[in-house]
Amino acid sequence: MSKTVIQYVISRLKEHGVSDYFGVPGDFVYPILDGILDDKDAQWRGSCNELNGGYSADGYARIKGLGAVVSTYVAGELSLVNALACAYGEHVPIISMVGMPSRQQQATGEFWHHMIDRHDYDLFVKMQKTVTIASAILTPENCVAEFERVLAAVLYHRRPGYLGFPGDVAHLPIVNTTVPDNIPFANPKSDPATLEQSVSHIVEVMSKAQKACILPGVVVKRCGLSDLATQLVDATGLPFATAFQDKSTLDETHPNYMGMFMGKFANPEVNEFFSSSDCILGLGPIRHYFNTGFFTAEYDVSKTINVQMHEVRVGNAVYKNVEMKDVLEALIKKLPKWKDVKAPSKITPFGEPTGGGSDSIDAGNPLYARLAKFLKPGDILVGDPGSPSLAATVMNMPEGAELQTQGIAGSIGFGTPAALGAAVAAPDRRVVMVGGEGAHQLTAQEIGQFYKFGLKPVFIVINNDGYLVERYTCWDPEQEFNDLPKWEYHKLPEVFGCKDWFTTKVTTTGELDAALEEVNKNDRAAYIEVVTDRYSMPPMSETMFTLTRKKFGQTFTWEEWYSEFKKGKNIAIRK
Repeated sequence: MSKTVIQYVISRLKEHGVSDYFGVPGDFVYPILDGILDDKDAQWRGSCNELNGGYSADGYARIKGLGAVVSTYVAGELSLVNALACAYGEHVPIISMVGMPSRQQQATGEFWHHMIDRHDYDLFVKMQKTVTIASAILTPENCVAEFERVLAAVLYHRRPGYLGFPGDVAHLPIVNTTVPDNIPFANPKSDPATLEQSVSHIVEVMSKAQKACILPGVVVKRCGLSDLATQLVDATGLPFATAFQDKSTLDETHPNYMGMFMGKFANPEVNEFFSSSDCILGLGPIRHYFNTGFFTAEYDVSKTINVQMHEVRVGNAVYKNVEMKDVLEALIKKLPKWKDVKAPSKITPFGEPTGGGSDSIDAGNPLYARLAKFLKPGDILVGDPGSPSLAATVMNMPEGAELQTQGIAGSIGFGTPAALGAAVAAPDRRVVMVGGEGAHQLTAQEIGQFYKFGLKPVFIVINNDGYLVERYTCWDPEQEFNDLPKWEYHKLPEVFGCKDWFTTKVTTTGELDAALEEVNKNDRAAYIEVVTDRYSMPPMSETMFTLTRKKFGQTFTWEEWYSEFKKGKNIAIRK
C-alpha cells in the first residue's frame, strides 16, 4: 500500500535528520498533526506562537541541518513570515508546512475562516515567495515530484521552503511514487572543466602570495563542511579569522585562529593583517554591515577569492557550477603550505575578570569576562540580537562550542525560541542563552516549553532598564519608546511552570560569581537576571557605534545632533 502524502513527507524529512516539529495547532492543520503523532519516530514539540515556532525550527536546523515548522492557514503562516525571512538571510534551511482549506472547501468559492476578502486560496503562498526559495501545494498526484523539488531547492540554497497541505490531502495515498530524474538542484555536481579552471586559477593566484589568510563564512557550517575547511587550514598552514555572522564556523581553539575580523571593531592587528595581505581566501563570507564591522573593514576586493556554495570568484573572474565541497577537496591537495606566517595571536578581548564583592556589574569586563570563563567545551551559546550578541561575538569559544545568533537579520526575540530548538536538537549539549531584557520580552513565554520537554538550559538575561542599543543610537536616549514594562525576570520560570530551576537576580559581581558557580556545579536548568546600569554598554559595542558615525562623517554626538534637530536644522543621519 502506498504511503499517504503526510507519511511520505515525514519519512523523507526523517532521512534528513528531522524528527521534531515546532508550530501551533489549528483546524486546517489537524491532518498534518495527526500524521506527526502517528509516526513513532516523530515528535510534536509545539510552540507558544508561530513566530516562536519558526525561530525554534531555525535553532534546530543550525544543529541538524534542516528544520520543520507547522502552521495553519493565514493566521498562523503570516505570523511565521518574519522567522522565515530571517532564516532566508541566515542561510538556514527550514520546511514550512501549512494546513489549508480542503479542495472541496476551495471549490465552493466561499470565504472560510482566517481568509481575507479574496477568493484566491493560494494568495498566501504567493505572499511568502519572497522569503522562501521554493513552494508547492501538495496533492496525491504531485506529492513526490513537488516535495522532492522543494526539498532539493531548500538544501541547495540553504534557505526555507513552503509546503501547502489542503485539508483533504494529507491522508490520501500518493498516486505517483516515481521520483523524477530531472529535479532542479538535486544531487548538484561540479562541471569538471570549470572546476579545474577555477581551482587552477586559485592556486596560481595564491601561490604568488607572500602574505595570505583564510576567511571562512557561515555557509561552510550550513553545508556541513567545517571539517573539510579545517583540513584546508591544516594543509596550507594559513591563519584564519571569522566575521560576525560566521563566528565559530571553525573551532576557535585551532592554533591558526587569529580571532574576529570585523574591521576596526575587533582586534586592530587582525584588521591590519587582512588589509595588508596579498590574498584573502574567502569560503563564502558575505560583505555586509555587521560582517565588516559597520563598514570599517577596508581591503582590496580585487585581491580576494570567494569560494561560495555553487560558484567561485577569483578577483573579477566568476566560475559557475562548481560545488564548494569539490573546490575544498582540490585545494587541500594542490595549494602549497605556507611556513613561518607571522599572524596576530588570538587575544582575550575582555581580559581576566575584574571586580568582586559589592562592585556593580558593568557590561564590559566584569560581566562578559566572566561569561567567557563560564562557557564549557561543546556549549551552544545563543545570543539574542543586540548588545549581548555583539559582545558574545568577540568572546573566545571553548573547544567544540559554537555561537548561534542572527548575523544579518538582527531580529530581537530570536534567542529564547532558538535556544529551545537547539536544545531539542542537541539534548546532550548545554545551551546557554544570553540576551537583553528588551529582546527577551518578545518571546519569553517559550521558557515553559523547556520544562515541558525536560530540557535544562541556562538563561542569562541582562536587565539594563530598557532598549540599550536604541538608547545609544537614537537622538534622545530618554525618549519613552526606549522604556519597558518592569518585569521580575527571574520569576518567569516559576510563572511558566518550571519546577526545580535555579533562579536568581544578581546586582553585584559577587552575586554574579556565586550564581555562575552554582550553575556549573549542578545539573539543573538555570535563569539568572543580571542587573546593570541602564547605559552600561560593552566597550566594543560602544566603539562600533562611534566608528560608524565617523565612517559617515558624523563626528558629532547624538546629543549634539538632537540639539541641532530641535532648532530645525537638517543634519543627515546617514549618507
